[in-house]
Amino acid sequence: MESDVAIVGAGAAGLSLALRLARPPEAAHQVTAVLLAAPPGPFRAPRRTWCYWETGPGPYDEVLSASWRRLRVRSHDGRAVDRGIAPLRYKMLSSAAFEELTGRALAGSPHVRTVEAVVERIEPLPGGALVHARRADGGQVRVRARWVFDSRPPRVLPPARTTLLQHFRGWFVRARRPVFDTAAVELMDFRTPQPAHGLSFGYVLPTGPCEALVEYTEFSRRPLGQGAYDRALGEYTGRVLRIGDHEVTAYEQGVIPMTDAVFPRRSAASVFRIGAAAGAIRPATGYAFGAVGRQTAAVAAALHTGRHPLPPCPHPARSLLMDAVLLHALDRGRIDGPAFFTRLFTRVPAGRLLRFLDGRTSLAEDLSMGLHVPVPAMLRSALGLPFVPRRGPDTS
Repeated sequence: MESDVAIVGAGAAGLSLALRLARPPEAAHQVTAVLLAAPPGPFRAPRRTWCYWETGPGPYDEVLSASWRRLRVRSHDGRAVDRGIAPLRYKMLSSAAFEELTGRALAGSPHVRTVEAVVERIEPLPGGALVHARRADGGQVRVRARWVFDSRPPRVLPPARTTLLQHFRGWFVRARRPVFDTAAVELMDFRTPQPAHGLSFGYVLPTGPCEALVEYTEFSRRPLGQGAYDRALGEYTGRVLRIGDHEVTAYEQGVIPMTDAVFPRRSAASVFRIGAAAGAIRPATGYAFGAVGRQTAAVAAALHTGRHPLPPCPHPARSLLMDAVLLHALDRGRIDGPAFFTRLFTRVPAGRLLRFLDGRTSLAEDLSMGLHVPVPAMLRSALGLPFVPRRGPDTS
C-alpha cells in the first residue's frame, strides 16, 4: 500500500491523529493515511480509562463515562479540601468508547484506512519510509508512506536524572447502597498506608451513587504484585471508604513513567514519535491525554496545510524544569509527598492548578505557586539537579 501517512499503533495518540485526519477542515490539503492497529492479542494495549479537563463542550463528550466540576483532596488525617474547577470540567473517557467513536468516524471517511497488523520494523527510505507489518494470519503487510508517526511506547526509557513510576490498580465497584458522592472526584486521598519511598493515595471516580472506579496508586521506583494492590484496595474500600457489601465488575492496572528523560520526537528523516513515546506524559503527575490531543492536533494541522509535521514538544520547557526539580526532591525524600500535594491544592485555586498542569500559566502565576512549596527543599534540589548525571534504567 502507498499513502501519505502511516500511523503505527491505535492507542490514544494513534487514534487521535487518525480521527483528525479523517475529518479534514474545508480547503485542507488532501491527506491519505493508513492506521496500523494491532489485532486482538498480546500486542494490543489493554483497555484503560483516561481523564482530562477542558472548558465547555469537547469532541468526545458523547462517549464520556462521566464528568465533574469539583475535585477533592484528603490529607492523611482525613481533612477534606473540596474545590470547584469551573469553567473547567474533569472528564472520564474509556479507551473502548474512544475506539468505538474513532471506528465509526474512520468507517465513513475516504481519507483513512485501518489495517489490523503488528508492525515489525520501519525502514527509512529516500523521501519517506516503508513500514513492515504482519497480520494475525501471518500475511505480510507493507505500507510506503511519505510520513510515519509511531505511537508505540519505547522498549527502554531514555536516560534520566530521576525516574519514578506511577503504578496503580483499579476496581470498578458496584455497591449495594448509595455510598459515592457523584458531584466530586476524590483526586488524591492520602488515607492510605504510605510506602517507605514515594507516596500512595486512593483515587475515586464516581459514575453513579452505587458505582465508581476506585484505584490504589503509588509513586515509587518499582511496581507491586497484584496481590499487594488488591490487599491495598480491600483495605481502602473497607476501612477508609466503608462502602459495605459490593461487587467488583472489572479491573484495570497500569504503570506510567514519571521521568525527566528527554524523549526524541524524530527517529529518521520521515519517521516521528507521538504521544507517550514523544514525552506527552506530564512528568510530575502522569497525565497525558490532554497533551496528546494538543500534539496530534498540531501534527494534523501541519499536514493539512502542507507544512513540515514535526510533532511539537507536548509541555513547555519551564514546566518540565519545575517537574524535574519536584521529581528529584520527591525521589530523594526531601519533601513529604502527601503534605506537599495537599498544601498545594489547599492554597492554589484548583482552576489555576489544572492550567499549570497543562502548561498554560504565566511566569508570574508559576512564581506565585512557588510561594506554597517547601522552598529550602526545592531550592536544594534545583541547585543540585545540574550535577546529577543522566543514567539509563539499568544503571539508575
